[in-house]
Amino acid sequence: MRVIEIPQIGDPSVLRVAERPDPIPAPGEVRIDTAYAGLNFAEVMARIGLYPDAPPPPSVLGYEASGIVDAVGDGVEEFKPGDRVMVLSRFGAHASKVCAPEAHFFKLPTSMSFEEAAALPVNYITAYHILFRVHRLLPGDTILIHMAAGGVGTAAIQLARTVPDVTILGTASAGKHDFIRELGCHHPIDYRREDYVERTRELTGGMGPDLIVDALGGTDWKRGYQLLRAGGLLVAFGWANMSQGKTRSPIKTAREFFRQPLLFAPKMMQENRGVAGVNMGHLWHEMARLRLEAKELLRLYEEGAYQPIIDSIHSFDDAASAHARLEEGANVGKVLLRP
Repeated sequence: MRVIEIPQIGDPSVLRVAERPDPIPAPGEVRIDTAYAGLNFAEVMARIGLYPDAPPPPSVLGYEASGIVDAVGDGVEEFKPGDRVMVLSRFGAHASKVCAPEAHFFKLPTSMSFEEAAALPVNYITAYHILFRVHRLLPGDTILIHMAAGGVGTAAIQLARTVPDVTILGTASAGKHDFIRELGCHHPIDYRREDYVERTRELTGGMGPDLIVDALGGTDWKRGYQLLRAGGLLVAFGWANMSQGKTRSPIKTAREFFRQPLLFAPKMMQENRGVAGVNMGHLWHEMARLRLEAKELLRLYEEGAYQPIIDSIHSFDDAASAHARLEEGANVGKVLLRP
């Protein structure tokens, strides 16, 4: 099989396409012939040496893919060769063959394309988990979504619209405002030209949002926490500020680490604000819960509640361009890889 390999820490040019033996499904496992694989910011962080969960180089990353089942191990009951599926994989999805336990696979609705399926698992389950499991979005809530034009951002906008009377604010560069506005963001905020804290206070009459969906980290966690409305929650699910620049900078890493806020339960209790964290890569022991969330997302898709947004598709041989696009924040929606 063909894989995208990270042989060493570095900029996108270190990526290479390599040949590895096809995986053989063990009992209870399913293997697919990959149609598309999703690219996430975690893989960018891993390439530059800032993702501690990543396997050491040379490694094959990737958390999600879509394709056709081509082999199953003993004991597999739900799937058979020829089934159209998507998969949540604990690494190894950036490959032309992906093998994982049966519970990690989901059959696709007939109307869902392989491109949409590869764009769904990580971004949409993350957004769903934040909005409805961690926060429990209610009618009348106001939410602020950082990086609103990215993969999780576009998913969060669409899913938030399934709850009536929710006001959506989103930070994005000015060139992406028309897109996220059409998607359902009521108030795009140009973080490059205006202070999103002041603008959010203005838009909420000084009250602040009920929920902040934050992948920025560092100082922005502190600013976001102070911005919250009483009873509000900041959900941290990434640390994009840590990765600015094409190579790892120990000085920047240390600076960002020490800029994060120190939060204590008594302080949060007195201020009626809270902080929660979401890391989908640390929820593998909750696969039964993730399956329920994924199935609910597939139901909502069939009802027409949302449509996964595809930014661009890159061949495995062009993986460096895919990484660069995500790293530079140029994408609007999901970046996909095609074997």
